[in-house]
Amino acid sequence: LALVCANDTLSTSDDLLRWPQISKCRSPELETFSCYWTDGNIYNLTAPGTIQLLYMKRNDEDWKECPDYITAGENSCYFNTSYTSIWIPYCVKLANKDEVFDEKCFSVDEIVLPDPPVHLNWTLLNTSQTGIHGDIQVRWDPPPTADVQKGWIT
Repeated sequence: LALVCANDTLSTSDDLLRWPQISKCRSPELETFSCYWTDGNIYNLTAPGTIQLLYMKRNDEDWKECPDYITAGENSCYFNTSYTSIWIPYCVKLANKDEVFDEKCFSVDEIVLPDPPVHLNWTLLNTSQTGIHGDIQVRWDPPPTADVQKGWIT
């Protein structure tokens, strides 16, 4: 009986790996965002256009298709400034004509993950007599995608 239950558990987790899943949605600067997904192991879904990412804003009545499947790369949907509303919740779902594979809801402010800073430099200012402690000065520039003039990223 234990062997049968173990086999059932394995097949269930294998099934989960087979289905396409939304892996993340990310906004680098609160003005645009992208959602990414994995194809899973279902081979008949690998043809371009077979899987669609649909989205809906809180007050919408109908699901709409991804506005841009190209800009953010393979298995992604990019929402430029025309499609991004910062304080309005979104729901996104991966689907084909017959079924929904995955669905997530969020607001853009919850998915902000800025690009890393550039030109990172540090200078050793002094060290303690024992050499164990030191003071350093760190300098960096914001990433090119950060709109620091508007104050979204400080």
